[in-house]
Amino acid sequence: MAKWYVINTKPKKEFQVEKLFTEGGFKYYNPVYNQDNRIRPFFPGYGFLLFEFPDQYQMVKYTRGIKRLIGNRGGPIPIPDEVIQEIKAREIGGLIELEKHGAMPRVGDEIEVAEGPLKGLRGIFQKEIGDKERVMILLSYVSYQGQLLIEKKKLKKALR
Repeated sequence: MAKWYVINTKPKKEFQVEKLFTEGGFKYYNPVYNQDNRIRPFFPGYGFLLFEFPDQYQMVKYTRGIKRLIGNRGGPIPIPDEVIQEIKAREIGGLIELEKHGAMPRVGDEIEVAEGPLKGLRGIFQKEIGDKERVMILLSYVSYQGQLLIEKKKLKKALR
């Protein structure tokens, strides 16, 4: 029965290894994310391969671009399917989404503007607007109470 294993690739060979295994009929998972409009491996130098040990071990071990399989003297150590599912659950459109300022705030949370000219401003997360990229927050200061429309990615939950 095939199981998932962690593959250690040679430096900057993650995509080459992925291509070779995919063309060879293997199921390979190389989680990626977008940084400065470039697709980068989420785990540089590593990937996940579904194969049958020990039957396919020699073929996998000697594939071009492979440094080693993660394991011990007894061979590679399989990882649970749940690990792969958890990583894939963080994907949006095939890319791992990183939480820039921690967990996204929800309606009713106290928030703080984390970037831009309003950095440091605090308020209450009131509602999401339209495409969920913008939100409305309720500002409440000494003698001023108002609403502000702002990009959601510029907010973070306020620390108490």
